[in-house]
Order: sequence, then structure tokens, then C-alpha cells
Amino acid sequence: MKILFIGDIYGKTGRVILKNSITKLKDEYSPDYIIANGENVDRGKGITPTLLQELLIIGVDVVTSGNHIYAKKEILPAMEEDIKLLRPLNYPKACPGKGYIILNKNNTSLCIINVTGRVYMEPCDDPFLSVESIIDEVKKEAKNILIDFHGEATSEKAAFAWYFDGRVSAVIGTHTHVQTADDRILPFGTAFITDAGMTGPYEGIIGASREAVIDKFLTGMPSYFTCQEGKGQLNAVFLELCEQTGKAIHIERINKVEKD
Repeated sequence: MKILFIGDIYGKTGRVILKNSITKLKDEYSPDYIIANGENVDRGKGITPTLLQELLIIGVDVVTSGNHIYAKKEILPAMEEDIKLLRPLNYPKACPGKGYIILNKNNTSLCIINVTGRVYMEPCDDPFLSVESIIDEVKKEAKNILIDFHGEATSEKAAFAWYFDGRVSAVIGTHTHVQTADDRILPFGTAFITDAGMTGPYEGIIGASREAVIDKFLTGMPSYFTCQEGKGQLNAVFLELCEQTGKAIHIERINKVEKD
């Protein structure tokens, strides 16, 4: 089973570069499933039903998220529907939406779980125990399990991956918008990378306008962040998983920058 995971899509720049690149990516990697973190597709914060559909139309199978999932009020009614958009599993049960989904395609099954960290993040339930509570049931339907761990701390993401090594197929970190160089397969078969990176403005500061971010550091005053203009980048991770064992076979970072 081949999977293409697109790092956090940030604003219009991210949507455009993904749209322009996705056909070439499909030709090069022949993915069975395409997953994308889309919590920042609407001007760098949040997602709307319209933009969700835009991602699904170009070939994304399911959209994961994180702490900005409810930033746009338009998405709230849609979260109650059976849509291919996830919110963190370890959010309170009263929160709209679902934390995992099982996809079936070409006689294969894949479970995608979305969780968020607790270190330097908004309060939420324990991501370790939240996944523990569903993993046995999920495995009855899908041997291959991919987890988007949306978190700030490298240590928390790594601890989570090592804890579930051999019990899930992959743990892909998101949220920091900077692709890390630690992609590997852990001893018992779980693919891991601390952060898949960002698909969005290449010349900004984690996607946002340089001037706004620098000004905030210089003055300490509140600042309204806008998306940086200019060329874009595409960060992603390509995975190959064994359909019989649920173990990872291959993990590869993808980092493409638009030419001037």
C-alpha cells in the first residue's frame, strides 16, 4: 500500500502549489491514498466546507487537522455530517466531528487517526490513552493504521511513536510547519517523522508574513498574521506499508520549492 501524506497546507499559496503538483505526484508515486493536513487552508487558520471540497476534488482522500479545526464557524455544521475531515480524537467527546476514519479502496483498508499533543498546546485528553481505547477495535477492520500527531514538542511526538511502535503503521507529526530530517522506520515496523512540514509560502516565517512576525518579536505587541506572498513549497511524506502485516516498508521525505 502506497500513501502520500501532504504536510500542513497553509493558505492560498499552499492550495495552489498542491493543485499544480498533485498530478505529477500521482504519476511519480502512484499512491493508493492521499492524506493532507488542512487546518490552515483558509488564509493560514482554519478550514471551510468549500475549501474542504476543493481538496477532495483534486484527489485528497481525507483531511486531518489540529488546534485550528474550529477556527472558522462555517465548518461546525459540516463536522456533524459524514465528511472526510478529522478533528483530534483526544478532544472532548462533545466536540463536533470524528477522530478517525477507515477508508477502503482497491481491496485495501486504511485507518487514519488524528490526535493532538498536550505539551504547549490547548488542554485536551491524553493522546496515548485515547488511541489505546480504540486501537483493538480498529484493527478488526484495518491492519494499516496511520496517525497524524499534531503537536509542538518533538519529545512528545517521539515518545508516542515509540510507545506504539509495531502496533500502528506510521506516526506522522504535524503542526510546526518545518520538515524534520528524522524520517525512519522504528525497530518493530512503525514509520515515524517528527514533522512532515508545510505546503505553503516558502519565504515566510512558518507561512506567515515576515514583517508581522518580526514586528511581534521586536515590540511584544499583538500582531495580525497574514500569509506571506511569493513562491511556495510543498512538503510531504511518501510511505509504503505492508497490507498483510500492517508494518512500514519505506518512508521518504518530499521537499519541493517553486522556481523563481
